[in-house]
Amino acid sequence: MKKSLIALAAFGAFAGAAQAESSVTLYGLLDTGVNYVTNAKSFAGVDAGGKPVFTSGHAYELASGIMQGSRWGLRGVEDLGNGLKAIFTLESGFDVNTGYSNQNDRLFGRQAFVGLAGDFGSVTVGRQYDSLTDFVGPLAASNRGAGDFAAHTGDVNNLNGTYRIDNAVKYTSANYDGVTFGGLYSLGGTAGSFSKNRVWSAGASFANGPLALGAAYLQAKNPASSYFGYTQQGLLQNINSQIDGFGTTASSLQVAAAGITYSFGPFTAGGNYSNVQFKDYVSVTNPAAKATLHIGEASLAYQFSPVLSGIVAANYTKGNSVNGNKGIRGKTLNLGLDYALSKRTDIYALAVGQNVSGTDSLGLAATGQIYGFAASDSSRQRAVRVGVRHAF
Repeated sequence: MKKSLIALAAFGAFAGAAQAESSVTLYGLLDTGVNYVTNAKSFAGVDAGGKPVFTSGHAYELASGIMQGSRWGLRGVEDLGNGLKAIFTLESGFDVNTGYSNQNDRLFGRQAFVGLAGDFGSVTVGRQYDSLTDFVGPLAASNRGAGDFAAHTGDVNNLNGTYRIDNAVKYTSANYDGVTFGGLYSLGGTAGSFSKNRVWSAGASFANGPLALGAAYLQAKNPASSYFGYTQQGLLQNINSQIDGFGTTASSLQVAAAGITYSFGPFTAGGNYSNVQFKDYVSVTNPAAKATLHIGEASLAYQFSPVLSGIVAANYTKGNSVNGNKGIRGKTLNLGLDYALSKRTDIYALAVGQNVSGTDSLGLAATGQIYGFAASDSSRQRAVRVGVRHAF
């Protein structure tokens, strides 16, 4: 009996020590507001001949997650000794206004990974962001006050963090005098084909005083399934009006991006460039065509006071000619204004206008589509939003 009591006391002491050296944090963010958008086209059914019928016009809507995606999550760490820690993150995206899960109804669709961290950096395994999001994304206007409306061309370069990589092994270095680097590799998991559905990326960033730089590269095989995570029809419905549906049939996607921000007084200027290539895209006349998008952005943010900030950003998209057609051109102007009510709660207003031109690979006139909205019924689209955001 005495030995049992001693053993129980020892176990209790060990458990108490383990508990003191471990922690799990519950966190989250809720973002909702009212949108107004012009020239929105909606599917209304099919006619007697089986052809799709669309309605179009201006629309008002209550929408979740535009300045930032609404989410809740669990983040944990356990001290293993000698500077080594076990870490994990489980993060779920959801719609505040309906309660539904986002990311194709996944329970932890935003992030889900576990790994080890120490002086060497960290190694994690699971569903994770790629290097474009990690190293260049923080420099983009969409993550600096302009919201999702400022995402580029369906976020095809992923600077806004729309897409996550499943089955990924990821390394992130420690911070070496402002320099951080890392990479990600996702196994395709296809029997008999090592490269099918494979995704890998690498990048680096530098931050010192007012200057921040970032660059990254990504390659995805069979991007419709491995990267975008859409069915063919889903991809066409979401971003075909901007990228011409290249991702539905391309054998590979390659993205190279670089960005910069520089602060002076209350101003922060920023810029970034992305080169996006869809290779072996099956076009009407060429079964192995290559489609290329050049995307550039410039922005200027201003801190009016400790609680009031604003940003203006412009981006330009240029697509190459496919099947002898002109290719697409897109211009987008974003405005953002944010007022902090407290450290965890703010209200904001966003405005965006987009004009496109050119023709797609079928010779059809390009149509506008601001990120997060249905495609426009014309070459133009405008939207405004007033929202509230609360973090916990």
